[in-house]
Amino acid sequence: MRLRFILSSTWDNLRRNGSMILSVMLVTFISFLFIGASGLMQAQISKAKGDWYDQVEVVVWLCPDGASQAASCATGKAPTNAEIVKLENTINTELRDSVAKITYQSREDFFKNTFLKQYPNGTYEGRTMTAADMQASLRLKLKDPTKYQVVSEVLSGRDGVEEVSDQRQIFDPVFKILNRATAVTLVLAVVMVIVAILLTGTTIRMSAASRRNETEIMRLVGASNWTIRLPFILEGVVASLLGSLLAVGALSAIVKLFITDWLARTVQWMPYVDQSTVLLMAPALILGAMLLSALASSISLRRYLRT
Repeated sequence: MRLRFILSSTWDNLRRNGSMILSVMLVTFISFLFIGASGLMQAQISKAKGDWYDQVEVVVWLCPDGASQAASCATGKAPTNAEIVKLENTINTELRDSVAKITYQSREDFFKNTFLKQYPNGTYEGRTMTAADMQASLRLKLKDPTKYQVVSEVLSGRDGVEEVSDQRQIFDPVFKILNRATAVTLVLAVVMVIVAILLTGTTIRMSAASRRNETEIMRLVGASNWTIRLPFILEGVVASLLGSLLAVGALSAIVKLFITDWLARTVQWMPYVDQSTVLLMAPALILGAMLLSALASSISLRRYLRT
């Protein structure tokens, strides 16, 4: 009987306070849309880092034939095969705990597999290039991609080595921009959540005020505080549930339209979040919205309906 009464009172509240419920639902929708967007962006960063950092290498550029500004290339000649083997032995000995794999790329391989793909005509800055103009390199796959500095300290300045470069430096600026965008989105989400909490509490308190006579009668017949409060709390929870479902639906649509159907087909070298990421986030968004609403309503009603 009590459960039926509580559910009946909740339904009456929802019908009577349509505009108030709509406002709570919309604020919850916007707030958790920002939170979800922030979560998706952070998931995208983690996914890209995991994929890219597994593929990036430390590139040890060997001295080219001809002039070079590096003191280690003062001879003006590229290292011989024997010197390259010696350098590989040094890596295997001094960096065995850091380097997982060494791949030698000759000038011919670099010209064919890299340079010509970027410049199909073989022309760079008005000059036709050949394999002899390229540089050979040693490409090192690290056991821990963050240990670049250790490798650089060991190999930089050695005879035959012009430069040691870390491919992570290409991606780090991109990740910094994405991290800042995530921080901005998260700040906006926090602000909107605070607004949602305040609005939910105020809306539920106004709903209780409009039914003051009914709550007074319920007190006179011996109804407990929770019996009186629960319909109002459920009113806010239902509104927040609807708002969070809208937020999840909007995030799913954004991922499909802008990422899966557009960006993933345009830029294919980057891994992207997908619908499975949204599905993983959905329970947290929905439960979080409902709990925040219940908490805000409980605190608001605790003071207003205090006996």
